[in-house]
Amino acid sequence: MSFRKPFMVAVAACTIALPAFADGITIKDAYARSSGPSAKTGAAFFVIVNDTDQDDTLVSAKSDIAKRVETHTHIKTADGVMQMRKVEGGFPVSAHGMHTLQRGGDHLMFMGLTRPMKQGDMVTVTLTFENAGDLTVEIPVDLKRMPESGMTMKHDMDMSNGTND
Repeated sequence: MSFRKPFMVAVAACTIALPAFADGITIKDAYARSSGPSAKTGAAFFVIVNDTDQDDTLVSAKSDIAKRVETHTHIKTADGVMQMRKVEGGFPVSAHGMHTLQRGGDHLMFMGLTRPMKQGDMVTVTLTFENAGDLTVEIPVDLKRMPESGMTMKHDMDMSNGTND
């Protein structure tokens, strides 16, 4: 019996449980995913906690897994279609506040993946904050994780009447 797989699962679990810190900024509950092995894009989701007395902003990010990393969100167009859009200026995080990046909402978008995202892999991402500076985090790839309970994917819902279209 090989102990390698259980050991790797334990290491990944510890990594997921340990938040990353930098100058009063904490990254919690991070994970990344793509739609499959041949995907050209992927995304990362996490909670940014700002324990400082000063507002801050996640202004950019970079990673060796992608040619480009952008701050993105979903918006509803005039014709009612949900689309992803780049967020110019990044994601603000108020003093003693938090900002959640989640599926169907704000997220980091990996454009031009340089390798497939495989279950259990780690993705190194450098987050750049306006005040706190750079914070490098190791984000586990979790292709099996489902959106939080009760959360629905915005692009699958007509938000005006709450029904699937």
